[in-house]
Amino acid sequence: MAGYFPPGAASSHVSTRSSSPASSPLSPPVQQRSNALSNRLTSVLSASYADSDIRDTLETLSIRGIHNTPEVRRQLRLDVQKEVVDSNAEIVRDFGKVAEQLKRIGAVISSLNQTCEEMKKHIVLAKQDTTPVLEEASALMNQKKETETKQQLLDAFTKHFIISEDDLLILTSAEEPIDEKFFDLLARVKQVHRDCEVLLGGENQRLGLELMEKSSRNLNSAYQKLYKWIQKEFRSLNLEDPRISSSIRRALRVLAERPSLFHSCLDFFAEARDYVLSDAFHYALTDAVSGAGGDRNVKPIEFSAHDPLRYIGDMLAWVHSTTVSEREALESLFVADGEELAKGIQAGLTSDPWSRLDEGEEVPFDGHKALSDLVNRDLTGVSRSLRQRVELVIQGHDDPVTCYKVVNLLSFYRGTFSKLLGPSSNLADLLESLEKSTLGHFETLMHDQVNALSSDHAALTPSDDLSAPEFLQDALDVLTALMRTHEASFGADASTTAAADDDDNSNRFTPVLRAALDPFLQLAKSSAEDLPDPTARAIYLTNIHLTTRSVITTYPFASATHLAPLSAALSSLRVDLLAIQHRYLLDASGLQVLLTALEPFSPSSPATAATANARSGSNDAEQQPPRRDLADITHLPAFQPDALVATSQQLDDFLPSALMDATDNLKRVQNASFAKSVTEEAVEAFCRDFEFVEGMIIGADEAHGKVDVTRGDRAVDEEGASEGKGEGENDAEDAEKGLGLRRLFPRTTGEIRVLLS
Repeated sequence: MAGYFPPGAASSHVSTRSSSPASSPLSPPVQQRSNALSNRLTSVLSASYADSDIRDTLETLSIRGIHNTPEVRRQLRLDVQKEVVDSNAEIVRDFGKVAEQLKRIGAVISSLNQTCEEMKKHIVLAKQDTTPVLEEASALMNQKKETETKQQLLDAFTKHFIISEDDLLILTSAEEPIDEKFFDLLARVKQVHRDCEVLLGGENQRLGLELMEKSSRNLNSAYQKLYKWIQKEFRSLNLEDPRISSSIRRALRVLAERPSLFHSCLDFFAEARDYVLSDAFHYALTDAVSGAGGDRNVKPIEFSAHDPLRYIGDMLAWVHSTTVSEREALESLFVADGEELAKGIQAGLTSDPWSRLDEGEEVPFDGHKALSDLVNRDLTGVSRSLRQRVELVIQGHDDPVTCYKVVNLLSFYRGTFSKLLGPSSNLADLLESLEKSTLGHFETLMHDQVNALSSDHAALTPSDDLSAPEFLQDALDVLTALMRTHEASFGADASTTAAADDDDNSNRFTPVLRAALDPFLQLAKSSAEDLPDPTARAIYLTNIHLTTRSVITTYPFASATHLAPLSAALSSLRVDLLAIQHRYLLDASGLQVLLTALEPFSPSSPATAATANARSGSNDAEQQPPRRDLADITHLPAFQPDALVATSQQLDDFLPSALMDATDNLKRVQNASFAKSVTEEAVEAFCRDFEFVEGMIIGADEAHGKVDVTRGDRAVDEEGASEGKGEGENDAEDAEKGLGLRRLFPRTTGEIRVLLS
């Protein structure tokens, strides 16, 4: 801070502070200077040099390169003020220039405003002068337009409304031919009729009405002439090859403008074709070789009436061929000229709305639909004859396989005619009806067979070998033929040929299964009730389901709906056979007596628990509650020495032939692998039961301290058993010596598994 104050200032300040105020007459001024200096120092020291203004000031001083000298400090304020004054002066000069420019712009704007006012005055004056001229010109233009309109009406009248008598004779006389000139005159009269609408909008409406009435009479006469000519041409047309000539096609296109006459012509043509095609169908059925010019190699269809499938197939093939020929012959009219016919009919409906044939909403003309409808009408008589003959053949036939083949044949042709003529065509509806009736006859035949079997007790009696009944095997043979027929008819897509039912995955073949399999299968299952032996009944039902499953497994469309129920029934029967085998092993070995005695030591009977585990596939041994004291086992009657020795002897007698005997129980099951798996699972359950009994015996001996598990008495027992097991005298002696239960019942689980493997 010494650089900012003169050297004498500090010393005077010090001397002032050191001297007494009363010692000098100049003390008050000195004290005031000291206070001012102190205040300034305080303000300088209290200033924050982090303030942005001070920082900017210091930065400005740094940029200017000012050195801190007394001279610079004295001139700094003056220099800064001078710079501010110079800057303000320069700004004032610049604003002076801007003011001068604004004055010039104001002058220009004033001049423009004055000019615009003058132009506005000139425009108003010009408008006042030209308004009468424009009004006069507009009036002249309107007069010109009216004159031109009258001239056009006069020209139209002279050119279009006057028709000579010769032209009218050509247009309406029946003696005159239908040629190009006739169509030209007809087009001209139609134009006259349309132009009359223009006259109706003019001043002289009476003239327009008279001309319209006259042209309407001429048009009606011309259309009647055209209608009669078309009917005459239809009579002389070669109906065996109905190729419509260009003149007839053009006449029909023109006649379409009169929808009632057009449809009347089509009705006449349909009746003629119906008669001809019915006669041709009868000829193909009975008189194919009677004609002198006929092909002697072609036999009448009636010759094959003894074979229903061929007979119906030949008739359907003839109808299909005739339908295709008929459609191709008429296609040139309704498809190639369809747009022209549609335009003509639409024009007729527009001009004559009361002539519409369909009530309600107007339906546009569809050439393909009209073609299909006409072909359907042409084949009405043929369809009637076909229905009669098919129904007669089916009702007189009692072979279900042939009936189902006919159903597939009708289904095939139904799809063919649906694509050819539409799904709502008469032929498609006819074949659908015949298909349903034939399928109903097939179901009736199946029902009659079931009813006949229900009263035949000999057929329902199970055979000695418990194989599937003969009537079921016959029904499965028939079903196999039906499935082959279905597969041959529909190929790889046999299982998806019909709309699937999401609830039961049914398909087209499901009704056949329900009629040809389900009743016979149910009858076979009900015949098992005559067997009193549960084992025989289970084996008999198993054979029935195995035989049925083997037949339908190879056909996906059949197994899709019936394989799951059959598999579920077989699973249930397998559990029953497993329980039977398991019970046999327990009873024949004598182990059931021990298991029954040990029931109080287990939460459930091991015999029933093993079967329950086999059903559920679970083992609840880990969830058993605490059992009774194992020492009490020795007090049970079944575990007394004599009884236990007898049980051990029975087990030894049983084991050598146990597996063979168990297998022999299921020898009448017709699926060896099925019987083997059941027996193996029963043996496994038996081994688990034996292991339970063995554990109980060892536990009882341990409870009495008669078995030293560390010494390995089981090995000793096994060794002794190999020397002479089952000897009653040794066992009795052991019992008298007070030896444990293990000595009396020496067999081990390992031995049981080896002997039964």
